[in-house]
Amino acid sequence: MTTTPFTIADLAIVVVTYGSPDLLRTHLAPTAAGLPGATVVVVDNRRDDTSSESIRGIVEEHGWILMANSRNVGFGAAVDAGVARGRELGASCFLILNPDASIDRGGVLALLKACEEPLTLASASIRRPDGSVWFDGADLHLKDGSTRSTRRRGPTAPDEVMEWLTGACLMASWELWQTVGGFEPEYFLYWEDIDLSFRVLAAGGTLRVIQEAVAVHDVGGTQERDSQGLSGAYCYYNSRNRLVFAARNLDEAVARRWMRSSLPAAWDIVLRGGRRQLLHSRTPLWSALRGVRDGRRLARAELRRRADALGPVTDG
Repeated sequence: MTTTPFTIADLAIVVVTYGSPDLLRTHLAPTAAGLPGATVVVVDNRRDDTSSESIRGIVEEHGWILMANSRNVGFGAAVDAGVARGRELGASCFLILNPDASIDRGGVLALLKACEEPLTLASASIRRPDGSVWFDGADLHLKDGSTRSTRRRGPTAPDEVMEWLTGACLMASWELWQTVGGFEPEYFLYWEDIDLSFRVLAAGGTLRVIQEAVAVHDVGGTQERDSQGLSGAYCYYNSRNRLVFAARNLDEAVARRWMRSSLPAAWDIVLRGGRRQLLHSRTPLWSALRGVRDGRRLARAELRRRADALGPVTDG
């Protein structure tokens, strides 16, 4: 079954920025220029006089819509607000795009076509500026909570792995967004796309990477890295949210197994930036450890909440 074909006029592009006017000029402006008729919603999560005024100027110059938050509400909540605003303006399909990513008109049309199938969440195939692959599908290994490229999948039982799509360049229909409820704000940063993918699959939906839709991602142009390695936010939220996801979505036994392996998992996250970064700063390491501490606390609270919701077990 298919729905009425989507057109560019049905589209809202939602970009969340944290005070990065240069990224909007470099990436969003050429993307939007190739999509006349689309609505563009920029959600700014940073309140800074200089960058905020620059972003406002860019938005006004291009005729986009600006939502300027008084505080950083996190990626998921900002996207949800941007999608809601796009819907108010008449959009029925939404391209969620990182401020450091761009995609051409042909790629967007391919994503729109994919989302004509009910309950389909679609991602572009994403390349780095040098042409190497950054994302073309990813797996979450449910045994230990590790994530890897789908291309690296070895012999694995189907119930031990879950595919997921990155939020860097993601297309969803309003029907799908309503069905699954959009992003979960609790994650704040990272893992909200894995959680969304999980809920799409749980609702009977489909995840697709559209190979003919190619986006270019200037990796690390936003929150992932600082000048000498992985950012503290990257290490903290990846370590924390791995445990939040497990407690929210998986069996208690699996969630507790992930909690027991949280320290080696946090170390693996830190090592994504290489060992040499620790010669300059221990921030990635301490941030990951704080993420484990807070993630365990939140996971235990969520598991207690789930147990209380089930109520006492009685005979008969």
